[in-house]
Amino acid sequence: MSASDPRDVGLKQDMDLRKDLDATVQTRRELGEEYDSALVDSFLERVEQRIDDITDRRVRRHLAEQQMAAARGSRRPKDVGSWAERYGFALITLVLAIPLSAIAGTFAGITGMVAGWLGIVGVNAVQAVRLNPGLLAGRGRSAQDD
Repeated sequence: MSASDPRDVGLKQDMDLRKDLDATVQTRRELGEEYDSALVDSFLERVEQRIDDITDRRVRRHLAEQQMAAARGSRRPKDVGSWAERYGFALITLVLAIPLSAIAGTFAGITGMVAGWLGIVGVNAVQAVRLNPGLLAGRGRSAQDD
């Protein structure tokens, strides 16, 4: 490990904490039991400080990772779901379109069939945009992002 390795800092602090514990135990032996609570409190304050330092470091690292992920997020393609999520809805609407076309054609003629199919296309378009929000952004914007 190099001198600038972050693991060195933790190792050094662990060694310092170990030395503090040894010193506390040695001091307790020299002073006797009447100083136990003061020695324990002092040592626990150092342990708490060590825990606070570790927690602060981890929180800062986690926040930095989140910021980096957010910065990269606009350039990453959205993870598309399973095959069923992508195509299942469209297949179901097409299967349901058959009886819908028959009913619309029987009762409203060609106008009813056109209205029914426009509804089917509209529902599928909304589903496609829901699964891929960047779909309406257009090609010009995505070409600039690359």
